[in-house]
Amino acid sequence: MTDQQQSGKMWSGRFREPLDAEFEQWQRSIVFDWRLLEEEVAASKAHASALCAAGIITESERAELRAALDAIAGDFATDAGKAKVRDHAIAEDIHHYVELSLVERVGSLGRKLHTGRSRNEQIATDLRLYVRKQVGLVVEGIAAWAGALIELAHAAGDAVMPSYTHLQRAEPVLVAHWLLAYTEMLLRDAGRLRDCADRLNYCPLGSGAIAGATLALDRTIAARELNFTAPTANSMDATSDRDFVLEYLQALTFVGLHASRFAEEITLFATAEFGFVNLPEAFSTGSSAMPQKKNPDLTELLRAKVGRIHGAAEAVTLQIKGLPLAYNKDMQETQEPAFAVDFVPQMLRLVARFTAALEFNFDRMNAAAQTGYLNAMAAATYLVHKGIPFRTAHEKIGNAVRYALEKGVELGELPLNELKQFGEEFEADFSNEINLSATLDCHDVIGGTARKRVCEALEAARKGVAALSESAEEAVHAGA
Repeated sequence: MTDQQQSGKMWSGRFREPLDAEFEQWQRSIVFDWRLLEEEVAASKAHASALCAAGIITESERAELRAALDAIAGDFATDAGKAKVRDHAIAEDIHHYVELSLVERVGSLGRKLHTGRSRNEQIATDLRLYVRKQVGLVVEGIAAWAGALIELAHAAGDAVMPSYTHLQRAEPVLVAHWLLAYTEMLLRDAGRLRDCADRLNYCPLGSGAIAGATLALDRTIAARELNFTAPTANSMDATSDRDFVLEYLQALTFVGLHASRFAEEITLFATAEFGFVNLPEAFSTGSSAMPQKKNPDLTELLRAKVGRIHGAAEAVTLQIKGLPLAYNKDMQETQEPAFAVDFVPQMLRLVARFTAALEFNFDRMNAAAQTGYLNAMAAATYLVHKGIPFRTAHEKIGNAVRYALEKGVELGELPLNELKQFGEEFEADFSNEINLSATLDCHDVIGGTARKRVCEALEAARKGVAALSESAEEAVHAGA
């Protein structure tokens, strides 16, 4: 018997020379695809059901295989069990490991399970199951963070802050309005991930190595058992498709980008120069040299994580670029990037707790929102209501701002007789029309920062996140 046969290789019959020892270790994927054991077990149980329906194995054999597969999954549940899989001396990949383990438990029946299938379809199925499950966990984390943002927005009430364009103060907005902007981003992120899950939810089992199974298997059996929408439509596409991995990573990149934007703003707002936010001590560290420091470690790490996520997406893009149909060994390299982002659910749980613990300096935010002529747009709108074309109103208010700057006062502090030099349209009601409340409430449109509009938006966001939480919980519990 050759060395290849002695090692238990699944493909050794054609070969007579042993593999180069270093290459054999280098090309093994068990060192990372051990994470797919639960998915491999689930897919193998579904394949056993299809084999039984086709008369290839008996019902008792099916039951014996399923019991052995469940036992393998049970062993995997502990840290020691995971290490046993990861460090297996012989297994080439997770499929090989499960087959070897089955043979240990049920003898030659374990080899019979591979009838009518290929590792090409197995890995395509396992990865879909894995990504589908991860999408559920990520969406669950998004819902938790969005929920924390909504609670923070509700607690902020009518508190006001400056908004910024070009990182320069622009107009006053409700703190709740600013927080809800991130909720909108997260709801879009969840939508992208759910779209990805819908698109990947087709079962490759029965596709064979490339041309389809050589047995008359009812492919709908495995698809139903694994909670897929249906079998895949084309065997060549099914075994070579990694679009879903790339789409998942690209969707996660948006999550990372939005988390990074939030982290950047919190990091800025926590500086002494802004002083809008007090960092929770439970998520901050000090300096080993400067005793007074409280550093924003969570937000800085959060800001950086998008690099790892985007890097994973870029890696998969380049790995599948230009690959001919159908399966190629290159595709093995798409697994590690998918596993490399498994920190995202934890990251979202942490940022949700961090967000819930944030404390705002509302007095300082309010003061900042009332200095620097942030009511200039409202002032121009006042003139528009007096019948002045906006371009003319813009110029008049610009001149008034320059005059106020020279005097060192705010617009509302200019006396009426001085305002009249910029236009007879100014009347005694001007100061009331540009105070903080009026400046907020003049944005009385859907999506605006008027107080009643933000109350409506807050309620709508609360309902949206509640629905998202419910669907995410269902998806996770269903193994989706």
